[in-house]
Amino acid sequence: MVFSKFTGSRGKSGSNDANAEYIARIRKMMDDNDICYQSAELGKVDVGGGGTIAYILSLYGMEVIDCGVAVLNMHAPWEVTSKADIFETLKGYKVFLKEA
Repeated sequence: MVFSKFTGSRGKSGSNDANAEYIARIRKMMDDNDICYQSAELGKVDVGGGGTIAYILSLYGMEVIDCGVAVLNMHAPWEVTSKADIFETLKGYKVFLKEA
């Protein structure tokens, strides 16, 4: 499972940034349930390209963090992922929905 703490562009106006306490709660959930996870970055700031809707949800005061399956070459003709990554992400989502 991959977590991306900060996403967006244009500084604070079009971005979100998960706070340390929220990340600590999520890490504890994953650690307590023996779920493998890693952190990632979305890319260069203000260069353009991918994005998510997390910043919109954060505008309403929600605590958000982007997470999902690790994918190499996302949206390219030859995407690569691992069965193990998919399985750990499934387990992570189940734990999050149960404990959050």
